[in-house]
Amino acid sequence: MIAAITTVFYLGGILAAVEAIMTARTAQGAIAWSVSLVSFPFVAVPAYLVFGRTKFAGMITAYEQRKDEIDGVIEEVHRNLEAWVVADDDRPSVYAAIRRLSGTKLTRGNRAQLLIGGAETFDSILAGIAAAREYVLVQFYMFHDDGLGHRFQQALIERAKAGVRVSVLYDEVGSKGLPQSYTAALRDAGAQVSSFKPTQGWRNRFQIDFRNHRKMVVVDGVTGWVGGHNVGDEYLGLDRDFSPWRDTHVRLEGPVVMQLQAVILSDWFWATHQLPKLNWVPRAAPEGNVAALIVPSAPTQRLETAGLMFVSALHSARERIWLSAPYFVPDEAVMKALQLAALRGVDVRVITTGKGDSLAVFMAAFHYIDQLRDLGIRFYAYTPGFLHEKVALVDHDVSTIGTANFDNRSFRLNFEVTAVIVDRDFARQMEAMFQQDFMHARVIDPTELDRKPFWWHLGVQVARLAAPVL
Repeated sequence: MIAAITTVFYLGGILAAVEAIMTARTAQGAIAWSVSLVSFPFVAVPAYLVFGRTKFAGMITAYEQRKDEIDGVIEEVHRNLEAWVVADDDRPSVYAAIRRLSGTKLTRGNRAQLLIGGAETFDSILAGIAAAREYVLVQFYMFHDDGLGHRFQQALIERAKAGVRVSVLYDEVGSKGLPQSYTAALRDAGAQVSSFKPTQGWRNRFQIDFRNHRKMVVVDGVTGWVGGHNVGDEYLGLDRDFSPWRDTHVRLEGPVVMQLQAVILSDWFWATHQLPKLNWVPRAAPEGNVAALIVPSAPTQRLETAGLMFVSALHSARERIWLSAPYFVPDEAVMKALQLAALRGVDVRVITTGKGDSLAVFMAAFHYIDQLRDLGIRFYAYTPGFLHEKVALVDHDVSTIGTANFDNRSFRLNFEVTAVIVDRDFARQMEAMFQQDFMHARVIDPTELDRKPFWWHLGVQVARLAAPVL
């Protein structure tokens, strides 16, 4: 039996090594996997089954099962949005690449409300849910069964009992502590509830390294919310270790909500194989004059949409790039884009958290900060509490608010979503928000890092080795 098991592992290691050589994203990754799989198959084969896959599998098969129906919805969305597409002359220079990456178009007739902090965000979302008349689509990476989680649950239960269709989607990893009683109460009230189910299908049973990190709400196809908040008391600043929690969301009205709704529908279909009837007739928001689009990114896409979106935006900047990145672990393409922007004389500022919730990510960030020294890039550490927002401001008109972090996991392994808003008035609000955050942050002087002890530098470099999966 021992001989048989040993043989199986070594044969499995050889086959996996061949696959790694054929499919690994980088030559370094192919070498590392193939050598370890052949040399240490008892450890490397299980690790490869979980971490070796770079693309999320199964969605194409699920799509093919109801191809005609899904294509009909896609065609309806594109057809209905055509009247709201922004004319070529009014599009920013960054638009062309983002359009081809995302498959979505910049729309006009929208309103965007910046929501700063958990109280403002969830007051807005819960008020929107209370006003729902047809349906509520809710998707968060993380649900907690705490004070805010209970408020959210009760708001959805109330709507479900009132006859409103309620659909709730969550990620298993993010919501791993959510008790069954929480979801059971929602189902008992008539809501539909599902986890994302990345491992469904026998070929995908080891697909546990992919996360659905999106946080979205859509009400009646008219109003939508997207940003960095999850459903938990810490997002209201009630966690003693990380308070005050600094995060940002945006409330959207107008045709762009159709794009956000399509993202939720695609995830819901994968998880449940259901296609609920939704409102696909866009309408302009009252006094809506904001241009916006939604950029979904996922490990199902051929290109790395999230990372390329940021690279494109960075290359388009002429005057300013202000970034908020709680997890600053950029890849080489983003690093070069930041370096080139700084060399062009662009005002590049990066604010990150001064208190990390992950030691490895927190330490790894200092490697990249050190690599960008002496270029005029200004780094800030937000000191009052934990900074979790994922926002950017480019020049004087382009803003992004979403769920994607500045790290490899968000660029390559997570399902993420970003709202791109092209509007000078909204950009001025973003600028004021950034200025407030800078005032509550400590400037990071890269020369100070030189005086850190050896063990600290060793920790930074060891943490940096894990960058591909952070």
